[in-house]
Amino acid sequence: MANPKALPCDAVAIRAAASVPACAARKNWVLTAAVLGSTLAFVDESVVNVALPTIESDLRTTLAAMQWVINAYTLCMSALLLIGGAAADQFGRRRMFLIGVSLFAAASLACGLAPEVMVLIGARALQGVGAALLVPCSLALIGAAFDEKERGAAIGIWSGASAIAAGAAPLLGGWLVDHTSWRVIFLINPVLAIPTLWIALREVPESRDPNAPPGIDWRGALLAFAGLGMLVYGLIASSARGWADARVIAALGSGAVLLVGFVLAEYREREPMMPLGLFRSRVFSGVNFLTLLLYGALGGAFFFLPFLLIQAGGYSATATGAVYLPFTLIVGLLSRWSGGLIDRFGARGPLLIGPALSGLGFLLLSVAGGRYGAVLAAMLVVGLGMAVTVAPLTTAVLNAVPAHRTGVASGINNAVAAVGSLLVIAVLGSIALGRFNHSLDRHLTATAVSPAVRLAVNNARGGFVIPAMPPGLSAEERRQSHAIIADSLVGTVQEVMWIAAALALASALTAAVTIKAAGRPRRPS
Repeated sequence: MANPKALPCDAVAIRAAASVPACAARKNWVLTAAVLGSTLAFVDESVVNVALPTIESDLRTTLAAMQWVINAYTLCMSALLLIGGAAADQFGRRRMFLIGVSLFAAASLACGLAPEVMVLIGARALQGVGAALLVPCSLALIGAAFDEKERGAAIGIWSGASAIAAGAAPLLGGWLVDHTSWRVIFLINPVLAIPTLWIALREVPESRDPNAPPGIDWRGALLAFAGLGMLVYGLIASSARGWADARVIAALGSGAVLLVGFVLAEYREREPMMPLGLFRSRVFSGVNFLTLLLYGALGGAFFFLPFLLIQAGGYSATATGAVYLPFTLIVGLLSRWSGGLIDRFGARGPLLIGPALSGLGFLLLSVAGGRYGAVLAAMLVVGLGMAVTVAPLTTAVLNAVPAHRTGVASGINNAVAAVGSLLVIAVLGSIALGRFNHSLDRHLTATAVSPAVRLAVNNARGGFVIPAMPPGLSAEERRQSHAIIADSLVGTVQEVMWIAAALALASALTAAVTIKAAGRPRRPS
């Protein structure tokens, strides 16, 4: 996986699709449309995190709202990702691709024009629905246009082009935030959508999977969406209401019941979107649990990193976007090399070492304290860990299921990666706000401050940015207020990174327990 923003089994999803002669005749146009469509999602996913502190300050909202800005998108994408692939196979990949791109572009325009945070969150949810259609359709279109001998080169072009876009996006997005407005970052997508739609309409033939099972598991998708949504709502709301609040308890309980209902529905469904029989494989279950933990840690760490650098460190959004480049470069350059490790050592060793290295990187982020050079070094280590991990993870998924199940298995693993980020951001946000408020209290108790400083510090509660200082503060009072809030931010992010490191190490332990040492594994052809 040369693209660090791609889901772990995207290449397997491409290889699982059958070649279609009509698409093969227009394969260069199909690949161009697929690359542009994937770029829409990868650019948006890469760029929004850098803008979060500015969005929170500009819209005068809270950290919980920023969690929803990310999680509304991830919730809809993860819950509907498998449905998007199934709909493409049945109703036409080109048709669903066009719908996905159109919806994503329209929702992006709504994001850029959103007058307040609830509108932004709603538009982000629609973006997630669009992404759940266009991402699997992009992969299926590539698979339909290239035969097995040509797919390696096509995957390389798709992965390389989208990696460049995903790598450049945080830097470009940071520059736009610094010099124009955070709203402009969302307006990039409609511009990219215009040539994408033009090419897809004129040059991409329609294709379907004639062997696709009839019907779509709408009941399962609805239960998954509702269950995850209620669970995430309860986790995020707990930061303001407390764990004993009746609404929080009801949301968490309802989410758990709905997810149990999802499992039962999948057990009874003739053609489930998530066949539970695959989880009888200890390796498949273990690799998916590893994915849940590791991608959750990655999503949580990357959510909080811009707050550390921009708010506590005082760096620009452009400089903050640049710290993601070492991660992108390392993953892009070393993924092919790490794929060779599988042939020599099997998947188990790399899946022990890779997550452990990522955990070390998160620990280094925890002690960086917002120092720019230290953060860059830590991101190199995180990138090295992910580069070592992803190719073996993909191979382990492939080896754990029968050959005719690789398509659905890859879709499940991709959905699990998105769910991991969704849940961990919700949990860490609740923990972070509690620790942040506790740290503010500790500073106010330990330091003799004026009532004006106390008011300025208390204004920071509920958010995760340094608010505008009240008028009338002296220069010393401003300095003192800023120092208390910034120190509390640094300490809170440090604890968040410790948790991310623990999750990454737990994912390495999962590999040790569930994956046996083996000989030469089956690799994607």
